[in-house]
Amino acid sequence: MRELIINYTPTGMIPVKEMTPHVPVSPTEIIEDVHAAWEAGVTLAHLHARHPDGRPAYERRIYAQIFEGVRRHCPDLVICASLSGRTFPAFEQRSEVLELEPDMASLTLGSMNFAQEPSMNSPDMIAKLVEKMKHHGVHPELECFDGGMINYAKFLIGKSVLKPPFYFNILVGNVATAQDDLQQVGLLINQLPDGAIWSLAGIGKSQLRANTLAMLEGGGVRVGLEDNLWFDAGRTRLATNLELLRRIHELAAVFERPVMKPAEFGRLGFYNQKRSPQA
Repeated sequence: MRELIINYTPTGMIPVKEMTPHVPVSPTEIIEDVHAAWEAGVTLAHLHARHPDGRPAYERRIYAQIFEGVRRHCPDLVICASLSGRTFPAFEQRSEVLELEPDMASLTLGSMNFAQEPSMNSPDMIAKLVEKMKHHGVHPELECFDGGMINYAKFLIGKSVLKPPFYFNILVGNVATAQDDLQQVGLLINQLPDGAIWSLAGIGKSQLRANTLAMLEGGGVRVGLEDNLWFDAGRTRLATNLELLRRIHELAAVFERPVMKPAEFGRLGFYNQKRSPQA
């Protein structure tokens, strides 16, 4: 695919103001940050919510403030909600945001370890999340941290649990899963089902390398402070979201990869099924 999908991840679950003053955590900060990114050029936004003290939030009322503001200021943007079970393992908590009917929601296709904690995603949990997504017209963002998760996605596709179009977000650089070397990335890309649309994300210092590899191989990128706080590999300067995004635009110009507009991505089948494709 020549056009570049930019999956924008401004907040995440981990960064707090004590780590970097640049991470947006309040609904107002997130809305303003996403609006600035939308004006600069992104395709979709992968959003997390926070409590006023910075703790991760799952509550519908907090997400509602964020979604309302983003939809008002960025009317065509594809909104992807996080369904991470890292902090909230219970189905009722991690799926509550689906009742707001975002366009997409993350679906991690297996369990794994992060550096300090596990992320549990049992087959039963995955099945229940998919079912609730379907009920609310939400399309899954297929998050895969290794080849086993891609294989499980293909298993679910074979069972018609997952249906096209398929958007895979491949994440590398986590200590316990796939890394950012060429061999591993190539194997992961080659495992994807035919016709899949994909982006590559890198955690920490892997972000820029993953973004560059994706541009070379025709994939999309995921960028933002959720995955990486630093502008340089030496960790001498904290980045802002817009600095990271501007660098992606500069690389995209070098590789002649025009940024895909949100409406075009939405019309490929990634808007909520209850939403007008002309949004």
